[in-house]
This record gives sequence, C-alpha cells and structure tokens, in this order.
Amino acid sequence: MDELVLRSTRVVTPEGERPAAVEVRAGTITAVRAHDAPVPYGVPVVDFGDDVLLPGLVDSHVHINDPGRTEWEGFATATAAAAAGGITTVVDMPLNSIPPTTTTAHLDVKRAAARGRVHTDVGFWGGAVPGNTADLRPLHDAGVFGFKCFLLPSGVDEFPQLSPPEVAAALSELKAFGGLLIVHAEDPGTIDSAPQQGGRRYADFLASRPPAAEDRAIAGLIALAARLDARVHILHLSSASALPLIEAAKKDGVRLTAETCPHFLTLTAEEVPDGATEFKCCPPIREAANQDALWQALADGVIDCVVSDHSPSTIGLKAKDTGDFAAAWGGISSLQLGLSAVWTEARRRGHTLADVVRWMSAGPAALAGLTAKGAIEAGRDADFAVVDPDAVFTVDPARLRHRNPITAYAGRTLHGVVRSSWLRGRRIAADGAVAEPPAGRLLTAPRA
Repeated sequence: MDELVLRSTRVVTPEGERPAAVEVRAGTITAVRAHDAPVPYGVPVVDFGDDVLLPGLVDSHVHINDPGRTEWEGFATATAAAAAGGITTVVDMPLNSIPPTTTTAHLDVKRAAARGRVHTDVGFWGGAVPGNTADLRPLHDAGVFGFKCFLLPSGVDEFPQLSPPEVAAALSELKAFGGLLIVHAEDPGTIDSAPQQGGRRYADFLASRPPAAEDRAIAGLIALAARLDARVHILHLSSASALPLIEAAKKDGVRLTAETCPHFLTLTAEEVPDGATEFKCCPPIREAANQDALWQALADGVIDCVVSDHSPSTIGLKAKDTGDFAAAWGGISSLQLGLSAVWTEARRRGHTLADVVRWMSAGPAALAGLTAKGAIEAGRDADFAVVDPDAVFTVDPARLRHRNPITAYAGRTLHGVVRSSWLRGRRIAADGAVAEPPAGRLLTAPRA
C-alpha cells in the first residue's frame, strides 16, 4: 500500500508516549498526528487499539555466519527471527562467515549470499585483522558501517586478533576517513594469567574471564582513542567495574561509546547451572550486583545501547553432552527474544518502553549512522514493532525462528509479545509468522 495510517492509543515517539496516528506514504513516515485526526478518503487505517507502536528495533550486533557456516545460522533464518522479535534492521558482524568481511571482494560474497533472502534491512560491519590496513578505506567506501577487531583470539582462525601496535595502526587509518572501530575488549594477558580449569562448573568458567580483563582492555582503548581523537565503540560490555572508566572518558570528550546485551541485563551467574553451556558467552554473564550496576549505567547514559550479540552455533558445538564450558562454543542465541527479555526486567525495575526504545532502537541506529531508522517521526522509514507489553509467554526453543533450537532463555516466562513488525510500511511478521517473499534491503552506510 502506497499510503496508510497506523493508529494506537500508545505510540512511542522521541517526545514520549502518546495516542497518535502515524501517516505513511511510499514507505516513509510523513506525519505523526493526533489519534483522532481525520484520514484522507480512501487511505487504509490499521488500528492497534491499546497495543504499543514502537519504532522497529535496530540490532547492530548480529552474527549471521552466512556464507560458510550456515548450519549455525543464515540470512533467511536470522532475519526471520529478528522480524518475529520486533527487529527491523540488523547489522551483520564480519565473522563467523567464511570468508570474513575483511576485503571488498569478501563483502561482495556476503552481499551475494544475502540478496533476496533477508526479511529485515541488513547492513554489514567490516573487519580489521592483521595485514588488512590497506583494505579498510576501500571497505569504508563500499559502505560498511565500521570495523570490528579482537584483542584476543576470536574463536575462528580466519579472523585473528590485532596486537596493540596493530590496533593503533588500524585506528590511525580509520581516523583519516572518520571510520569507527568496534572492539571485543578483553585483555589476553589477564586471561592467560587467570585460572583455566575447564569442566562443568560455571564458577570455574567465570573465574577464567575476570572483570579485570575487560577493565584493562578498555583502559588501553580509551587512552588510544584520546591520543588519536578517534572513534571507538566497546562491544558487549559485561564488567561493571569498567563503568567509571567509560564515564570519565566521555566526560573528558573521548569519542567513546559502549553497548551491553540482554543476557547481561537479565541473566545472572548465580542462576547458571553447572554444565548449562547454553549460558556460555565471552565476556561472561556475571553476578547480580554487577547486573544492577549495568542497569544504573543505562539509566545514566553511560552505556549507549543494548544489542543482542546473537552468536549462534549448532547444538553439538555447545558441548551439551559433556557440559564442559571450556569446550563449548561461546555465544547466546537471543535474536528473537531480546525485546521481551529486556522489557521483562526493565518494567520490574521501573523503566518504561520509551527507555527500551532509546536503548534498543535509537541508540543502535545512532551508533551505525542510520538516520532513517530508530524513531517514529516524519522523514524516517516506516519501520515499526507492535507490542502487547502485558502479555506473557514461555520460551520454547523449538518455536523460535533461529536455525538451531538452543537458547539460555528456554523455559523462561517473559513479558511483551510482539504482535507484528512493519518494514517501510509493509507488515513483515505477525504473531510469529513471517511474510514471504522477503522484503528487506541491503544497506550501505551513509557517507557525507
């Protein structure tokens, strides 16, 4: 439909939540009017009653793994799960696909694998690895949204980590054209000196990835970003003891942002059973007191956004047969569940859906420079999630759209049922069913 009006008694806009009618033309929001504003003759109206109309969520940290490891996930399954969960835009990480997105030729392979198969809009991060400094500007010019690097082994051989001098060289190159470096920030020396016992005990795994590893890595990145006046983003922040460093750096004008993830905000180390390797991720899920501090940092604006770090694998790679945390692949499958998981805990702590929108839509959109996404206001893409915030459901992995039915949220009762998702004015998912054919587009980063 070229024109339509979406109406709800609860529409979350940048100015707050209110009754409103949202006018859409050719896939773009043209106006946000009073709930009872007259509708031009012949224009269809979709009335959601008291269900909440949110801007479509933006998830800037998704491992789709396609091509090369599509048995772990893939563009079709990942974007279907995203659409079913209220996410209308994802930005794909440069690993664990084969090839990784470290050259323009590899980016072409990635785009070819995605074309025609995506239910949401999809953008791409590039990768910074040893020896590809000369590839960074061409990748930037080709439209990647920034560049990911690791400070320690990534878990896959084709995406090695950068040494400290290599991080500095990459960041200097990015500074020359205004690029963004996004970093898995754990210090390898700190982890090497921590006890590495392996086995089924979650406490032993937690001890192997201490908060000091994040804290030391983040301190070094802050110093480097300050010296070069370059942009750095901290991925999947888990350690609350790094928060004072981040807050101070921002106050000092360092060009630093940080994200955290639903699993760090909703799951705690105290509740992880021994042998439950579906909870393994790096950095790890930490204690409840640590989680409280992350929530406070979100409220205070020290943490900029909440994204999934959906890092799926086959069930076999999670070593469920032995429950050995050292042997299991590290990653939480949560793409379809992030909105509900975060809302469940946010409402318990007194936060609003407007807060969730700020963290999970506006924040990631701003990070990636997606100026057409992240808000319900005139001129933005007509991307929406329609949510019943009071409805509850129990997570059944077999009913999720992820390729592999394993998740740390299995059996949990969550608030917030996504009734439908809309991309540029077209309904792409309704009550878990995803529309065909796929309506998503491949995005390139906007350039000045």
